[in-house]
Amino acid sequence: MIPKSTSPTIDDVAREAGVSISTVSRVLNRNVPVSDKVASKVEAAIRALRYTPRAAARNLATSRTSTLGLLLAEIVGDFFSPLLRGVESVAREHGYDLLISTAGRRGPQKELPGPFGKHNADGLLVFAGSLTDEGVRDTYSFGVPMVLLHQSSPQDLTIPCVTIENKAATRAIVEHLITKHNRRKILFLTGEPYNEDGYWREMGYREALARHDLPIEPELIAPGHFDRHIAQASIEQALREKIQFDAVFAGDDEAAVGVYAALRAANLNIPRDVSVVGFDDQGLAQVLQPALTTVHVPIEQVGIEAARCLIQLIQTGTAEPLTLLPTTLVIRSSCGCLEPSL
Repeated sequence: MIPKSTSPTIDDVAREAGVSISTVSRVLNRNVPVSDKVASKVEAAIRALRYTPRAAARNLATSRTSTLGLLLAEIVGDFFSPLLRGVESVAREHGYDLLISTAGRRGPQKELPGPFGKHNADGLLVFAGSLTDEGVRDTYSFGVPMVLLHQSSPQDLTIPCVTIENKAATRAIVEHLITKHNRRKILFLTGEPYNEDGYWREMGYREALARHDLPIEPELIAPGHFDRHIAQASIEQALREKIQFDAVFAGDDEAAVGVYAALRAANLNIPRDVSVVGFDDQGLAQVLQPALTTVHVPIEQVGIEAARCLIQLIQTGTAEPLTLLPTTLVIRSSCGCLEPSL
């Protein structure tokens, strides 16, 4: 039994009762028959742990108002405009309004924000970094139709996920630096610790180096967090510490802006002294000077597919467990290429 000072979760109830999370959900919602013996075990665990279902999630599951909820970590940079455009276009086409809330810089939250409980959305789109696994489990436990964006379902649940191919694209762009531009000291800027896109991009970076017998050097992996200010600070620190690097994988295009600023302040030429590549192919990638070599992500299509998936889940109760959208390499001049070709 967990200590009384810890707020119990549905995971704790399932463990205490010796059943799965989905079984606890069935007992709570009374929407699928459960044997009296199992129901008694779950109810006893709920009483013993003093488990109280979170109100926002319960309200979400018990009302229908033709509204889709979209929970984001925060809305910054150029990335989210096409994502929102994609979600909104599908929602409008099917007669749904769109309610948006953000977790902000507090990081992933353990429970739904108040607006979703108050306005009773019919289903929820959850973007990476906005809800912890615990928060996802609690929301799921009340039968809330939910689709995850750029975030995998907790291992013990099956929640539809819409995401992009990260690892192979990162491997390709890093190998381009190695094979076409003879770069050997490639500094990698990481994503946020809980962000799966950042994790898979780092795996792609590591694979590319391994394929070409280049060592993983810890001093060449630094925080970027998909943030131009953090990225700039990391490059400035590397330069102060006289770390040798001849290329930078910025993590994403937003972070690349900070990389450009740091290198220019140090009078380093892009790409002659240092090649720079990004990820996402945001609008700013084409207007940076030199134009940024990057990976094109179909951001609007992610929003479209996620909204379609959620509406299908609301209407039929089923949806594809994983939608993986392809990404493509976009060669411009920041890597050292003069023409847009490999």
